[in-house]
Amino acid sequence: MSAAPTSQVTRGVALMILAIFLFTSMDATAKGLIERYPAPQVIWVRFAGQLTLVLLILRHRLGPVLRTRFPVLHFWRSASQFGATTFFFLSLPYVGLAEATAIADLNPVLITLGAALFLGERLGPRRIAGVIVALIGALVVIRPGAGVFTWWALLPLCCALSYATSALLTRRIGAQESVWASMIYAALFGSIVAGAALPFVWQPVATEDLWKFGLIACLGTGAQLCIIRSFSITEAGIVAPFAYLGIVFATCWGAVLYGQWPDRWTVIGALVIVGAGLYVWHRETRALSARPEITGSDAV
Repeated sequence: MSAAPTSQVTRGVALMILAIFLFTSMDATAKGLIERYPAPQVIWVRFAGQLTLVLLILRHRLGPVLRTRFPVLHFWRSASQFGATTFFFLSLPYVGLAEATAIADLNPVLITLGAALFLGERLGPRRIAGVIVALIGALVVIRPGAGVFTWWALLPLCCALSYATSALLTRRIGAQESVWASMIYAALFGSIVAGAALPFVWQPVATEDLWKFGLIACLGTGAQLCIIRSFSITEAGIVAPFAYLGIVFATCWGAVLYGQWPDRWTVIGALVIVGAGLYVWHRETRALSARPEITGSDAV
């Protein structure tokens, strides 16, 4: 697997940051809705909305997009993405937004290790250092033993496992297929599975909440598009540490929307996380600029 040029790494990192911002915005909106509506209903809107938007965008190009060489990989990728969304949304009534995001953001460790084990990406010292430092920052935010780790905390942990699986499968498919194939198969899977529960849980939607359901669909679609593209053009080990920015974004959303202001340790941990991500990006781009012909097996 060839290493990405510097500009491609920068685009991949930028897309990952945008995806995490959109995902946390979606999660913050969903937290308010799940307090008033059943979780399966909110989850169904997230995926059904994405399906509708993708169908509108593709229109007459739907046939070629649906013809895939990786039906099994698409199935498991769709299932893991659905699992990540479901586990996280189910945790929101019981775990704070910033805390749930911090636990779920253990996924960069899993992605980096999985990329080395299953995709042949080298687990170099700089990537290891970036992941470990960012993990330390995450632990500073959630402070084990301070009441965050309850049985409900297993839900965002399952989200981390599901998200890592989805990311690795996305990287495996990579640029071999259109990004829209992954978008439509994931949306179709989520719409069908979550839709099966609707007859048993559906509640009428208040008029003032319609725009929030629509916002979830748009944010989820945009985030998924960005993250698929990021993992398709850049090695997973490079962009994975930037997922820790989700803790920073979620903390800000919690403060603005729900009055959950971060304390001193949350701010310190967030700064550590941002610094670790910037370190990985800086070292990777410097290495690629200095050795543009390097192959993926020799990358740091």
